[in-house]
Amino acid sequence: MMCLGVPVRITEISGSRAIGEIGGVKREVDISFVDVEVGDYVILHAGFAIQRLDEGEAEETLKLLRGMGDGLY
Repeated sequence: MMCLGVPVRITEISGSRAIGEIGGVKREVDISFVDVEVGDYVILHAGFAIQRLDEGEAEETLKLLRGMGDGLY
């Protein structure tokens, strides 16, 4: 099985932990490796934010993932 990094929008930050949201689902995110603010998009992989994205890039990626099949965001 392949792991995929997906864009999530940061909705809350507390220290090095954050809450990220994708398609109405919230996930805990470790933001130790990136400098982010509430409202930023990040690539989430295995619970870690590995890169910050601009909103347009994030939305385009989410659109492509939605087109790959039901249940993917």
